[in-house]
Amino acid sequence: MEIGTKIRSIRNRKKITIAQMSEGTGLSKGFISNVENNNTSPSISTLSTIAEYLRVPLPYLLLEKKQHMRVIRKNSRTSSTFNGLKIEHLTSKGGLRMMIVEFPPGASIGEPHSHEGEECHLVLEGKILAEQGEDSIIVEEGDSFSWNASVPHFVKNVGEGKAIVLISIYSDTELTDVL
Repeated sequence: MEIGTKIRSIRNRKKITIAQMSEGTGLSKGFISNVENNNTSPSISTLSTIAEYLRVPLPYLLLEKKQHMRVIRKNSRTSSTFNGLKIEHLTSKGGLRMMIVEFPPGASIGEPHSHEGEECHLVLEGKILAEQGEDSIIVEEGDSFSWNASVPHFVKNVGEGKAIVLISIYSDTELTDVL
């Protein structure tokens, strides 16, 4: 973990000199330099002082690079098809995935299915039939619904035009057989 490199980057981005940081934190210039060059590991208390001075949350300083925000630009998204549905993969982080699914008229995800996790849906366009277990409801543009995905569920476009749905799926286990 290169906390010092991150501290230097934040300090430089905020146009703060080592001398200013030394004065503001009470830490010596030499110590700050050693921290920024990853030659010494500061205590949590010292990191807290530095974070407070730089006005960043302490946990941010402790994040590894792979834990930082991830951006996927619109023109870099991947897409796939499943049962005639167009799926645009927006992002994923840990057990969370988010996608936009386009359902042509009459298209469905296939047979009712289940898997580990939770799902949330937002209908961006069209009219959808959502079924889970014995529950069945028609949802339209602007409506949202969610469910425990371990109960068999089914989604179908029942409108005359295409339907577009934003779907977020969370699971502690890897989802390989779901969209």
